[in-house]
Amino acid sequence: MNLLRPVCFLAFGALSLSAATPQRFDFSGPGMATTFRISCYAESREQAEKATTACFARIAELNQIFTDYDPTSELMRLCAPEAVYPVKVSPPMLELLERSVDFAKLTDGAFDPTCGHLTQLWRRTRRQGKLPPTPRLQAAIAATDWRRIQIDPPKQQITLKPGTLLDLGGIAKGYAADDCLRVLRQYGLGRAVVIAGGDTAVGDAPPGKPGWEIKLRTFKRREGEDDLTSITLANRAVSTSGDLYQFIEIEGIRYSHILSLKTGLGLTQSIACSVIADDCTTTDALATAMCVLGPEKGTALAKTIPGVEVRFAQPQSK
Repeated sequence: MNLLRPVCFLAFGALSLSAATPQRFDFSGPGMATTFRISCYAESREQAEKATTACFARIAELNQIFTDYDPTSELMRLCAPEAVYPVKVSPPMLELLERSVDFAKLTDGAFDPTCGHLTQLWRRTRRQGKLPPTPRLQAAIAATDWRRIQIDPPKQQITLKPGTLLDLGGIAKGYAADDCLRVLRQYGLGRAVVIAGGDTAVGDAPPGKPGWEIKLRTFKRREGEDDLTSITLANRAVSTSGDLYQFIEIEGIRYSHILSLKTGLGLTQSIACSVIADDCTTTDALATAMCVLGPEKGTALAKTIPGVEVRFAQPQSK
């Protein structure tokens, strides 16, 4: 999974203490190798705690479905050499793979859920500080192609070409954030926002306001000194992907943690992109893909997708 430093912050305000107005409650906890932060307006702390407890339980469930760090997860069992296809999968797995394939088609493979071999190879590269052997790199690139996934929605079944290794790290946190909003609405808490690392899902606006104020890093300076820009959102989502803080230098070349699936290596050009859309699953998938595509191709693609807005930045590490 791509682990991004939080690049999107919520502008926290004071709680309303009026009995006639819902109060704001803020919660945070670990999930999917990041920190989930949930803010919501509720009539009581008890109501808010009950709803957010259900959210964190759901995050844990989804993690056990989508993680590639646990060999017992549904994802890894689906990819296991001993898997007998077609495999019937859970509704979340079916939905996320369907959407992942759609985004792979849309971005011409800049986002691709079959990049698991490349992801694992790049993790090893970052640990060891040296590039992978060319034959292994070429083999991993050859195994990365979303067309290796066959989906049978009516039967809820997935068939993978042998040797395929999935990685949903570029979309799963956004999906989980969207699902948290759904859970909160089930508890009657539509005025809420969920932040999962660099992914933010925004529900109904706070009382008396047009939306939630979300602050985005501009990536112009180092983390502690970075300028912030504010946007106001309601029933929308935003994700930011960038390589200002996560990179490695090998033989004098700076490689990002964001992979180019064509070269199998981290991007060598510093870039960051924020994507705004109707849901966080979309923004999560597109934010990294836009960095891979670059400003020209990414901006052109965004213009073809209704409701999608992109903001590119050229990070400076010094």
